[in-house]
Amino acid sequence: MVIPIYDNDPLEKSHRAYVTFVLIALNIAIFVVQDAASDYTSTLLLVNFALFPVALSGEAVTGGFMPPSFSLLTYMFLHGGWMHVLLNMLFLWVFADNIEDALGRGRFLAFYLLCGMAGGAAHALAAPQSNVPLVGASGAIAGVIAAYLMIRPCAKITVLIFGFIPVKLASYWVLGIWILTQVWHVFSLEKSDTAWWAHVGGLVAGAALITVMRPAGVRLFECVRPEDVIITAEQPSGGPWSPPR
Repeated sequence: MVIPIYDNDPLEKSHRAYVTFVLIALNIAIFVVQDAASDYTSTLLLVNFALFPVALSGEAVTGGFMPPSFSLLTYMFLHGGWMHVLLNMLFLWVFADNIEDALGRGRFLAFYLLCGMAGGAAHALAAPQSNVPLVGASGAIAGVIAAYLMIRPCAKITVLIFGFIPVKLASYWVLGIWILTQVWHVFSLEKSDTAWWAHVGGLVAGAALITVMRPAGVRLFECVRPEDVIITAEQPSGGPWSPPR
């Protein structure tokens, strides 16, 4: 298992990723409420705010007071356990601030929610008769990962290999392998509790949305490393080939 813990992004302009911080805090706060709730309250939360594909397709009703389509937005703020929420928030912490930095706060929030909704829709389309509730921010985070790979392909990411060995790798290795793994799981015949189609739906949405939502100055697949920025910063104003004055 590869766990990202830090990234070195040479193009990051600001560390005030307020939307990212609020999303992390909100997800954790909601899970604390879930975890402390009674069985009855937990069931009410799932029935009203988790995504049930069978309810979206209209083949059954869950009995909740919220319309099924609303769950495309709310499901991403519920989680199935502490490991689930903490791993998702770790990915959000490492990668989302860079996308917020590139897009701006308002655009990033819209980007995040749209990726999550696309992930939920992909899951529901893949299994329209499923009555298993879908929860988790993985679809939205998959969109963030796709965007990160497209705008920061050479940023260095520190990851833990096997959970305890720190290694620094380029993002195209770390995230590229992660993306290929999600696609492989979708087309494999194995049974799993993980909503792989939600991940793929978020990935596709993230790749499409970063292309159209990015500001004019944000380039795609620009391979800038930390050492490149340091060299540029140390160059005299006239350029490396300016004659002495």
